[in-house]
Amino acid sequence: IEILKGLRERYENHHRVTITDSAIQAAAELSSRYIQDRRLPDKAIDLIDEAGARLRIKRLTTPPELKELEAKVAKVSAEKEQAVKDQDFEKAAAMRDDLESLQNELKDKETAWHEGGSDVIAEVVSSTTGIPVVKLTQAESKKLLNMEAELHKRIIGQDEAVSALSRSIRRTRVGLKD
Repeated sequence: IEILKGLRERYENHHRVTITDSAIQAAAELSSRYIQDRRLPDKAIDLIDEAGARLRIKRLTTPPELKELEAKVAKVSAEKEQAVKDQDFEKAAAMRDDLESLQNELKDKETAWHEGGSDVIAEVVSSTTGIPVVKLTQAESKKLLNMEAELHKRIIGQDEAVSALSRSIRRTRVGLKD
């Protein structure tokens, strides 16, 4: 991970994207787990490079929601200027507040658009290996913890089988092997 952090700036400059710490962490973990034909840190570096390239290509076209937000900002700005010309300062103040919130929202979305997080790394791993890499969300973790009780509600008289099945599913989802 330290090697990847050291190389981060070089790849950020090369691909003109921002690589987050979570992306570096995900690259190390997912490459170790799913890519077997190469060694660390080489395979993690390749993942970071591929993710940076994908982000750069994706950035060539602006997403419709960003274009829409930019148009809103321009419209509100023009309305504010018109209110100032008409000396309707209350309306201009309200427009200024709206404009400020829209600009903040636009800035946040643009930052997210330029950032490469763990989701991009997972996407690269998935396309490279053909294995769907689904994160264990907290909701999914909760389901796994309560799975045995839920199965007992529906399957009667098969306690041992339900326990074995639950253990096996949990082990598989966590990535452990016998």
